[in-house]
Amino acid sequence: MSESKPSVWKRITANRLFLPVVCLVVVLLLNVIKTPSFFQVSVRNGVLYGYIIDVVNRASELVILAVGMTLVTASSGGQDISVGAVMAVAAAVCCQILSGGQVTTNSFRNPLPLAILAALAAAALCGAFNGLLVAKLKIQPMVATLILFTAGRGIAQLVTQGQITYVRVDTYKVLGGYLHGCPIPTPIFFAVGTAVVVHLVLNKTALGLYIESVGINRNASRLVGLNSTMIQFLTYVLCGLLAGVAGIVASSRIYSADANNIGLNLEMDAILAVALGGNFLGGGKFTLMGSVIGAFTIQALTTTLYAMNVSGDQLPVYKAIAVVIIVTLQSPVFQRYVKMRKIRKNPAAEGGAPA
Repeated sequence: MSESKPSVWKRITANRLFLPVVCLVVVLLLNVIKTPSFFQVSVRNGVLYGYIIDVVNRASELVILAVGMTLVTASSGGQDISVGAVMAVAAAVCCQILSGGQVTTNSFRNPLPLAILAALAAAALCGAFNGLLVAKLKIQPMVATLILFTAGRGIAQLVTQGQITYVRVDTYKVLGGYLHGCPIPTPIFFAVGTAVVVHLVLNKTALGLYIESVGINRNASRLVGLNSTMIQFLTYVLCGLLAGVAGIVASSRIYSADANNIGLNLEMDAILAVALGGNFLGGGKFTLMGSVIGAFTIQALTTTLYAMNVSGDQLPVYKAIAVVIIVTLQSPVFQRYVKMRKIRKNPAAEGGAPA
C-alpha cells in the first residue's frame, strides 16, 4: 500500500503530456507575475476581453498549423517549412476571387463558398506538390518544402498582381473576428474544430496507426501491406489543406491578402509547437494534444515578451533562448541524466532495498 503514491506519481511524470503541460504552466505563471490581471476576463461590447482570451485567439492559426505539422513530422520524420507561404497563397486566392480582381471591394464579386473552396483547393495542391516530392521522389522533406517556402509568396504575389487585396465586407471579417451575438472569437472555433475533427479521424479510423507505423519504419510498413507512399502523400496534402484554413482565418483578421506578411515565420513556430508538445521530430509516435499545448505555450511566451516591452525585432532572440531551455528539459539525454542522478543519490529507491 505504501508504494501506491510513488507509482501514481511515476505514471503522471511518464505521461508524454506532463512536460508540455509543465512548460505551459510555467509560461502562464510568468505572465501572472508580470501582469497580475492576466487571467481576468471581462465582457466589453458583447465580446470576451482579456489577456488570456487574446493568447487563445492569437494562437488559433498556430494551432491549426501545428496539427498539420504533427502529421507530416510523424509520417516522414521531416517538417514542412512551406506552410507559412501556403497560407499566403490561400489568402491570395480567396481574396482575389472575392474582389473579382479589384484591389479593394466593399461587396463580394463572387460567392464566399466558391472563394473558400478555391483557396483550400490551392492549398491542398501545394501540399500535394510537397507530398509528391517527399513520398514519391524520396526527397528530404526540408529540401522538398524549401521550394514552396521560397516560391510560395511569389505565387501569392502573382495571384494578387503584386497588390494587397482588400475585402472590406463584414461577412468575410466574421471568419477572423466574431459571430453576431457570440462573445467568443471565431478563430478559436476554427482551431478547436480542426483539432477535434483530426483527432476523431485519427482515432476512429486506422489512419493514426498507419501514420505512426510508416514514421517508425517505412520499409517494414510496406512489407506488411501498407501503402507507405500514399500515407506520406496524404499527410502532406492534409498539412497543406490546414495551412489553407489558417491562411483564410489570417486574411479575415486583416480583411486583406498581404502576401508578404500572412503566415510569416509561422512555419518555425509550428515546428517548435510540435517539439514542445513532446513529439519526436524524427517521426513515429505523436500526440496532437501535445502540439496544441505547444502552440499555446509559444503564443503565451510571445505575449510575455511583449508585456516585458521587448521589441518585435528582438522577440525571436528571447523566444529562441526560452525554447532552447524548454526543449533541453524535454530531451531524452537530459531526462536520462536526471534519472541517473537520482539513482546515484538513492540507489535503494530505484533498485530496491536488499533482502
